[in-house]
Amino acid sequence: MTKKTQEFVVLLHGWGRTDKSMLVLQLALQHAGYQVVNVDYPSNDKTIKELAEIAVSQGIYECEAQGAKTIHFVTHSLGGILVRQYFKERKLGKLGRVVMLGTPNKGSEVIDMYRKFYLFRQFAGPAGLALGTSEKDIPNNLGAVSFELGVIAGSKSINPLLSLMLPGDDDGKVSVESTKVEGMSDFIALPTTHPTMLASPSVIKQMLHFLAHGCFEEQAKENA
Repeated sequence: MTKKTQEFVVLLHGWGRTDKSMLVLQLALQHAGYQVVNVDYPSNDKTIKELAEIAVSQGIYECEAQGAKTIHFVTHSLGGILVRQYFKERKLGKLGRVVMLGTPNKGSEVIDMYRKFYLFRQFAGPAGLALGTSEKDIPNNLGAVSFELGVIAGSKSINPLLSLMLPGDDDGKVSVESTKVEGMSDFIALPTTHPTMLASPSVIKQMLHFLAHGCFEEQAKENA
């Protein structure tokens, strides 16, 4: 077994999505030589703490069962909050690097607005409802990250109505500023939307660069 094939990447999808939303990223990672565990989890049914126990634990277990020496994570939206929740209370000696895509690390004003409505509260589930921007919401109670983290934010929106609720540049659901978190190793904002970043060539290129080098490409950051 080569060194590269002992490096695994756990993929964690976002709220209201499934593992299928991460298939383009999975193929890109496999093409780059990584082993990939694409975890599906019931994002609408449980609390963030419960989901972290289920999804992150499952990803680690599957990697270790296949002989992983290093375990990286690539997450979309809520998936990043699950990683923060899990590693707030635990350490993993073989933890590699983490890339978060469009994660509301400071919460989302869209949730602040929509959770006022009964139908949304019924659909969102406890995890979705906990992604607001208040001091009581989960994203603002997890503290600084203690692992190598690269954050990719989307700065393009095709949803002007939702963007009215978000300060500054945003991806239609999460503001660029909200994706930032204390302790992150590097940050880049790219002109992509919240859903389309999962198939964006520029996002994939930067994701792979961070996993390999622990930073994003300087030229890309200058042009972003």
